[in-house]
Amino acid sequence: MSNLKVIENKKSAIRKYLKILQRYRKRSKEEIEGDIDIKGAVERYLYLAVQSTIDLAEAIIAYKNFRKPTTMSEAFYILNEENFISDKLAGRLAMMVGFRNVIAHDYEKIDYDIVLDVLQNRLKDIETFLKEISKKLRPA
Repeated sequence: MSNLKVIENKKSAIRKYLKILQRYRKRSKEEIEGDIDIKGAVERYLYLAVQSTIDLAEAIIAYKNFRKPTTMSEAFYILNEENFISDKLAGRLAMMVGFRNVIAHDYEKIDYDIVLDVLQNRLKDIETFLKEISKKLRPA
């Protein structure tokens, strides 16, 4: 069973990765694709941010003793079922799992229009997730 310390460590890691990614948010698609170091950093920190968000969802599920997910995406739908996050947010985070899978497994097929969209527009979903679950985990 997960404990609050694990959850806090995951939240801290996510905040760290989001802060690092802030450095790259204003970069153009050409700048990211054209510089192997920037490209690698962006891909790696996006992967870590999304993976840590999945890990956090799973840690909350374990801590609260909710039903176990059978897929990474399902973790967000379970948190929605348990009124931890909204339908819309659960769907957006589930789509991030697909993005994470492309970065992890199909790195030769990465669409940098999508990378740029995630970097510039979709990280706010992770920030919203942190806020929503923090409210729900506060002691009564």
